[in-house]
Amino acid sequence: DSRRDLPAIKSLTKLLETTGITCPIILIATEGALSAMTSDWGFDDVILDSAGPAEVEARIRIAVGRANETSESGKEIKTGEILIDENSYTAKIKGRTLDLTFKEFELLKYFAQNPGRVFTRAQLLQEIWGYDYFGGTRTVDVHIRRLRAKLGPEFESIIDTVRNVGYKFNSSQSHAEENANSLQ
Repeated sequence: DSRRDLPAIKSLTKLLETTGITCPIILIATEGALSAMTSDWGFDDVILDSAGPAEVEARIRIAVGRANETSESGKEIKTGEILIDENSYTAKIKGRTLDLTFKEFELLKYFAQNPGRVFTRAQLLQEIWGYDYFGGTRTVDVHIRRLRAKLGPEFESIIDTVRNVGYKFNSSQSHAEENANSLQ
């Protein structure tokens, strides 16, 4: 609802966009606020506060339908030099296809969807292996080590170890910048 604090809504839509939210975002706005809005705000549709119930329902139904069509079509995640194709379960770095197991692929995809966020081993076990997994947290360490090896020396450090916590993903762009800075 952007009728009261338009700048805060712009910040919120940007934040939602960076978190990788997949549901449609529809703003409720006054007619005067329309002149301030641009496509870079990250919302899918706008409904004027004077709209009737039938229009609101139709716009929500259309936005949800569009989002479902998009998620069913080719879903690719691109972060820096890494391209992850969820439909074909393939991952590429600089065009080179990685030979990943299912769990390695799921780990890489999960990290790429949440760049910069730190995950504990227990969180990764829960998200990737599921609630019914009875193994220990060292399983995560083994899979991370194998994934790093498959990423190669140039990209292995995009998965950072956060001591006494777990792991986090850095995009390969920031990885390249770190390498450039360390060489100077």
